[in-house]
Amino acid sequence: MREDISFLSDGHNLSGHLYLPDTHVVGEPLPAVVVVGASSGTKEQTPAVYAARLAERGYAALAFDHTSYGESEGSPRSDENPFAKSEDIKNAVTYLTGRREIDANRIAAVGVCGGGGFAPYTAVADRRIKAVATVSGLPDLRSTLTDGFAGDWRDLMAFAQSARQAYAAGGEPQYVPFLPPGEQGEWVANGREYYLTDRNPDPNWRNQTLVWSFDKMVQFSALDIIHLLAPTPLLLIAGSQAETLAQSQAAYAKANEPKELFLVDGGKHFDFYDQPAYVEPAVAKIDAFLRAHL
Repeated sequence: MREDISFLSDGHNLSGHLYLPDTHVVGEPLPAVVVVGASSGTKEQTPAVYAARLAERGYAALAFDHTSYGESEGSPRSDENPFAKSEDIKNAVTYLTGRREIDANRIAAVGVCGGGGFAPYTAVADRRIKAVATVSGLPDLRSTLTDGFAGDWRDLMAFAQSARQAYAAGGEPQYVPFLPPGEQGEWVANGREYYLTDRNPDPNWRNQTLVWSFDKMVQFSALDIIHLLAPTPLLLIAGSQAETLAQSQAAYAKANEPKELFLVDGGKHFDFYDQPAYVEPAVAKIDAFLRAHL
């Protein structure tokens, strides 16, 4: 069962879907999961995939649009602000604690791609989150940019500052494509196969990023504080062939126990967005992990 819901986050009304097990018995409190999607993503994409499957396994699962994305409020749009997204997650947890169906002492977070950084980063501070799992995690946005994902990062910073100044002077917000155009590496090419084809379940998704998002992204790396997450347990799931595997390995190396790195043979980064051969073992592992720790 899926319910349309909304909650406030720093003055913005955020839109979400709360998935509940069809077998739920009224009066029995449920363990709950906040599902945090990929950078630029909406609740209809990876959050829906994981939330629906977790509900089938007996969890209440919340998928939502972050501030400035999808059906949620926030302007300018498509502001990839990791720090605002962390606040959104905290406010999503607060929403869940107010639901009668939810056991407020058994709330976890699952993050996919960028959400695999935002979730553990948030859980360091928000101890209402009792367990964290990541899938194809991208916890280090700083290195993603400084390694050249969207060109020379110093040029991006200059572009961001000029865009801020133009907007302050009355101009329109400036955007660049979320998936960079032209010849790119395998990761971007595989991303296009998801976002720019009928694999993408949200026809309203926008291939854009607010330019001055980049100067926030370069300041963000969950690796800076992930060692503080313990004793909250951490599960990191990645494909053995994932283009971003090194980020999950770096998170595992920096995190303290209890922690686990679980590899799915053959999987690449975007396989875990929607491909059953990779999503199903990921969900099964998350279920086993949550049953052990919630």
